[in-house]
Amino acid sequence: MEDIAANVALLRERIERAAALAGRGPGEVSFVAATKTNGAEKVRAAIAAGVDACGENRVQELLEKNSQGAYAGAPLHFIGGLQKNKVKYLVGTVDLIQSVDSLELAELIGKKAVQLGLVQPILLEVNIGHEEAKSGVAPEEAEELLSRLSAVAGIEVRGLMAIPPAPGPGEKNDGYFEKMHHLFVDMRAKKYDNVTMSILSMGMSGDFEAAIACGSNMVRIGSAIFGERIYR
Repeated sequence: MEDIAANVALLRERIERAAALAGRGPGEVSFVAATKTNGAEKVRAAIAAGVDACGENRVQELLEKNSQGAYAGAPLHFIGGLQKNKVKYLVGTVDLIQSVDSLELAELIGKKAVQLGLVQPILLEVNIGHEEAKSGVAPEEAEELLSRLSAVAGIEVRGLMAIPPAPGPGEKNDGYFEKMHHLFVDMRAKKYDNVTMSILSMGMSGDFEAAIACGSNMVRIGSAIFGERIYR
């Protein structure tokens, strides 16, 4: 667990340095620990070390660790692909759903939120690289979808999320990050109900500094905190 604390401290320094180089203050970039495959004890260690939030990719894993009190003391985000039949388990349980990519999914979230008497914050996920294997709305369709989401009761769109294509040897993701930032700025300029457009979530363990340089204000870091994931 000492390694987790040391890793979080080092990553926090790198995040703040990248933010400063981009002309932003040290508290302007949120540090989300991507906790997939890591048990409750490791999650608690990351929270104790000072991460801003925890992000889970799998509903069942999230529910199991939540029942163990793993996320106490930090906001909880859902960052993975969300099946429609799992919506009922997340609404009112997580502070932010980062992976909404369709009107139908948003309407299901909103309907459940209304039933519970709350408003569920979400991000609109954009498939910035047009990858068939990834979820997310195509960037050229994002603005139209955002306008439709603004009319859905029970949700608040807080911003955008993206996972760019994995770069090849010697390649960088800067181009995708820049496209996401331009889209974010354009959409933030529009005035919609139920839309605040304050979060641009992009950047992971291998590229978060480049993402921050291109405008990201929320990064999702897993393996650089916990080590390489071991899948059962």
